[in-house]
This record gives sequence, C-alpha cells and structure tokens, in this order.
Amino acid sequence: MDFTWDQFMAEWRREASRCGFEDELVVGLNDYPIMAFSKGASEKPTVYLSAGMHGDEPAGPRALLSLLKEGFFDDRFHWLICPLLNPSGLELGTRENAEGVDLNRDYRRGISREVDGHISWLRRQKVPQLFLSLHEDWESRGFYFYEINVRGEGTFYEEILGAAETYFPPEPERVIDGHEVTELGWIYHSEHPDLPEGWPEAIFLAKLGCPLSLTFETPSREPLGRRVECHKVVVREALARWELGRGGAQS
Repeated sequence: MDFTWDQFMAEWRREASRCGFEDELVVGLNDYPIMAFSKGASEKPTVYLSAGMHGDEPAGPRALLSLLKEGFFDDRFHWLICPLLNPSGLELGTRENAEGVDLNRDYRRGISREVDGHISWLRRQKVPQLFLSLHEDWESRGFYFYEINVRGEGTFYEEILGAAETYFPPEPERVIDGHEVTELGWIYHSEHPDLPEGWPEAIFLAKLGCPLSLTFETPSREPLGRRVECHKVVVREALARWELGRGGAQS
C-alpha cells in the first residue's frame, strides 16, 4: 500500500469498522480531515494511542494499522485511537504541517487547526489512564522512549527496552534532544514542559490528568518494516505490563 492519506484512511476505516470501532471527526481540514476512533464500554480502563503527529514518521500509523488488522484492540479496555494526526505533513513528507507548525509543540497555545481541534476532542473524552504515542527520530541509532509517570508507579522500562531490542538496541546517546537519559534508551520526564509555550501532546495529557504516558521513538534511518514491528512489540509489551500491574483490566 502506498502511504498516502486517502489510502491509509480508507484501509483504516474499513478495518476499524470490522473490529467494532466508532469513528468521529476531530477536525475538518479541507481534503484531510482528522479522525478519531473509539471502542469499548466507558467504565473500562481508558487507553489512548496516537500516531502520525509528524508527517515524516510513517512507522507509527502503519504499526497501529497492523495491530488493528491482527485484532489487538479487543474488549479489555475502552480504546481511543487517533492513527494519523498530521495528514498534510504526511502528504508533504515533512515533520511540520502544511503551514510549517510542529504540532507536537502546539498543545499549550493551539495555534494550528489540527491541535486546536484535537484539544477540544481530548477534553470531551474520559481522561486516559494510559497514553501511548508512536514517534520516530531521524537522528537516533537505536530505540528510546519518554515516560511521564505522574504517580511514580508501574515503571517497567527494562521490559520495554528488552522487547524493543529484538529489533533495535537502546539509543546509545546519553543526551537526547537536550534530555539526559535516566538509563540508556529511557528518559523519565517530568510532567512539566521543557518550554512554557511549547507543550507536546504528552504534557497536555499529563496536565489533563493522565497518570502515565509512554512516547516511543524508533530510528528513522533503519528499514521501515523493522520500525513498524518494533512499535508493535513495544505497544504489546507496554499494555501487557501495565495490565499486569493493575491486576488485570478490572477498574
């Protein structure tokens, strides 16, 4: 499948409908509306996943689509999924949207239509208990992830890094994008933003009340198929460890 917005969303919507998801328009953007998908009873634990925040990071949306096809999104949780948040950036192959805005630095001000609409949608939802965000990094040589853990509970970084290592070793740099790593491949980040106005989605979710968010980063320089599979395995591992820590999916 060529990775265009039309083709991706047509396949996603077909598979999502087959799996029992309901769709909702987040924001209409001319030819590229942003869609959200939900499934499961609202009294169940809410798990939210997003991908495609940056248009030059295709592995995340592809990984979510593959998991969808494999039936991963079953009846354990109340699922919220935004599989492709930056359709204009995807079409252009750029990190930013068509107006040159880095959407993942816009969750404080909401100057872009994409983020303004997405913030409104997020505020209407039940606050997630777990947020998983799929990203890529063109500068990295290995896998790494950010953890925002407001309650300081349920850290399972070793298991996530171990799962990722099937495909990529931990990123060897000790400073990543200005952040000193807590352990190689793992950045334990405060719920407070690095820049007062430059909030990413994960910071906004923390301020909204989400207790745990994990932002996964695969190395863009590596083959796409391996990046997709790496995202899939760490999503599976994170959900399994989180559910185990909860004593199962009972609320």
